[in-house]
Amino acid sequence: MNKTIYQNPLISRYSSNEMSYIFSEENKFKLWRKLWVTLAESQKEMGLNITDKQIDELKKYQNDINYDIAEAREREVRHDVMSHVYAYGKQCKQAAPIIHLGATSCYVTDNSELMMMYSALNLIQKRLIKVISNLKKFATDNKDLATLAFTHFQPAQPTTVGKRAALWLYDLFNDFENIQNLINDYKLRGLKGTTGTQASFMQLFDNDSQKVKELEKKVLNKLGFKKSFAVTGQTYSRKFDYSVLALLSQIAQSAYKFSNDIRLLQSRKELEEPFEKNQIGSSAMAYKRNPMRCERIGALSRYIISLPINCSITASSQWLERTLDDSANRRIVLAEAFLACDAVLKLYNNVTANLVVYPNIINKYLQQELPFMATETILMECVKAGGDRQLLHEEIRKLSMQAAQNIKDKGLENNLIQLIKGNAAFSAVHNTMDEIMSAKSFTGRAAAQVEELLEEYIIPILIKYKHLLDESQEDIKI
Repeated sequence: MNKTIYQNPLISRYSSNEMSYIFSEENKFKLWRKLWVTLAESQKEMGLNITDKQIDELKKYQNDINYDIAEAREREVRHDVMSHVYAYGKQCKQAAPIIHLGATSCYVTDNSELMMMYSALNLIQKRLIKVISNLKKFATDNKDLATLAFTHFQPAQPTTVGKRAALWLYDLFNDFENIQNLINDYKLRGLKGTTGTQASFMQLFDNDSQKVKELEKKVLNKLGFKKSFAVTGQTYSRKFDYSVLALLSQIAQSAYKFSNDIRLLQSRKELEEPFEKNQIGSSAMAYKRNPMRCERIGALSRYIISLPINCSITASSQWLERTLDDSANRRIVLAEAFLACDAVLKLYNNVTANLVVYPNIINKYLQQELPFMATETILMECVKAGGDRQLLHEEIRKLSMQAAQNIKDKGLENNLIQLIKGNAAFSAVHNTMDEIMSAKSFTGRAAAQVEELLEEYIIPILIKYKHLLDESQEDIKI
């Protein structure tokens, strides 16, 4: 690595080699040549004067890109597409006259970018289903483990660790459905010509509109797609880019929420992200186990969440059939959104596959607060036994204040239950206090909700997309 120039950390530190390749120059230019071969082959099949020898020549050099020729030519003509047409023609002497026939630059640029995003979306869904699988196991294993719930980050009615995981899981399920909908309805720009009118292709086929439509369909099918945008200018509507990045933003929002929750719980020592044997938590405080993976998830997710607005500005500021002020911007924002989302999901996978749970700490915190939460049940049971609700309420209020003062002012344990047991007004429940104080009785349908979510939503997609799950896990970078 050249240490004297800036290196994009999404490449050098965070994203996978697989995602990096999708947006690489090599993949882009190979896709351009694939598009040119597909166009020429389809035009030949539709009756244009293109020979088998020309097609064979194009295929021979399809993946043998002479970058030096293309780069030198671009320095002269300042046009990347025409530079690569020229370089391809230098290799394919016979086919040179028919390369890019009838096409405009956006035939290769827009279609290749859409194909790269399609590949990237498929990789994202593969990452996503792994995290869903991890959380499904975690939710199952912990569906009955009672824990304090929080509203406003203040102790509230208990839930279970599995039910909390179900909240993360359901967010990801919705993200997965959204990505499936986008992939299943995915479109290329197709063959639309210079301003989207297909005029050049109409000329090639003597104004036979049906043949032009058939040519586009043939090209799409050869590329593995069924649909193209119904109408375009020179480019497809840049609003589509916004839709894609909005989906990545939603995934980032889900991941950010998860990472924040883990950071809070790790501070309380209830849960912990993986911490390696030789990992250093702090340069000064050797004992620290900072949640660096979840912090990185949050940092990268925040970046992804900021990007859709960029695409919305680009889409809204396009002039008529097109302007070129989208190009330099999109080279950066589209790739980086996917690279960052890839990195986030790799981290999310790593954390959820290795989450550590500390049941004793969880129960300790729960028992500190449970007496206060049990007061309503105690009150109702005493009323059912013939007690005066108003008198009992006042008595339990005083005892609660006394217990709270012991905790806050004196640093003592919560002794509310002992105070209640020592008060004759609550004699009706003295013998059933252990049953009343069972944590499970305060978690409602939490465990059942986990089971229902898994059975109705999660297990079906894990079965349907089992082919996306594999045992290999690429190491996260630095």
